[in-house]
Amino acid sequence: MLELHDNDTGALIGSATPEQVQFLIDNLEETHSGDQDYYIDEPTLELLEDSGADPALIDLLRGALADREGFEVRWSDPSGG
Repeated sequence: MLELHDNDTGALIGSATPEQVQFLIDNLEETHSGDQDYYIDEPTLELLEDSGADPALIDLLRGALADREGFEVRWSDPSGG
């Protein structure tokens, strides 16, 4: 399992499968190769849903978004792999 963190606070949002993280990588813009953070807002969540995102991933990100306009989510591999 990989971890998703709020890039602003460093808080752990939750765990994600490698497939869920790969979906983010495939569907969101990276500013450079090796980029591991993505901006999430409601329109982005809707785009991900329309693209077939795992509902559990959307729920996790929507919960982290809460009442904010947007936030940066960062993924990491706690195993170092």
